[in-house]
Amino acid sequence: MSDTLLLILDLAGIAVFAATGALVGVRKELDVFGIVVLAMLTGLGGGVLRDVLIGAVPPAALDDWRYLVVPAVTGGVVFYFHPTIGRMENQIMVLDAIGLALFCVTGAVKAQEAGLNILAASVLGLLTGVGGGMMRDVAAGRVPVIFRGELYATPAFAGALIASVIHDQGYDAGWYVLGGAVCLVWRLVALRRGWTAPIPPGADRA
Repeated sequence: MSDTLLLILDLAGIAVFAATGALVGVRKELDVFGIVVLAMLTGLGGGVLRDVLIGAVPPAALDDWRYLVVPAVTGGVVFYFHPTIGRMENQIMVLDAIGLALFCVTGAVKAQEAGLNILAASVLGLLTGVGGGMMRDVAAGRVPVIFRGELYATPAFAGALIASVIHDQGYDAGWYVLGGAVCLVWRLVALRRGWTAPIPPGADRA
């Protein structure tokens, strides 16, 4: 995958995730600083964790000003226009699913290019996709989404695994879209049909 394409996909995913983080901040009635911080945590957290784990230091988020500006500006936009953006709940969920698909693929590809095997790269692709959201939820005092039964992490891992296999086999970068598509469709169908991950029997009544 070319560096330019990887950068574009990264920044697109960061902007989408940053918007979801900023909306959480608005709903928690945080001030503008808190909203921007949550936006940056959500947009950059997963990528920073991945870069640190593969030894790509300083992380791209700290080495390229664009990685810092995009989530900060997104947080500011949500702060000022949150009444309008907040009414776009369904669209935000779709954008979040797109961001998840982008991040799980780019994260897995970056990990493989750093020399990791297929399984390890898939795990880091998953971490890239869900890491920022976990940081957001912990900072906002919520149980992370991926622990609340939503089918979120599983589609991300599936997409990352497919992308890792495609990269390992040396196929053209255009085939990475297959991994992203699997993650995106799975996540959207789960949202539409209300699919959830299994929980222990009786746990919902405890």
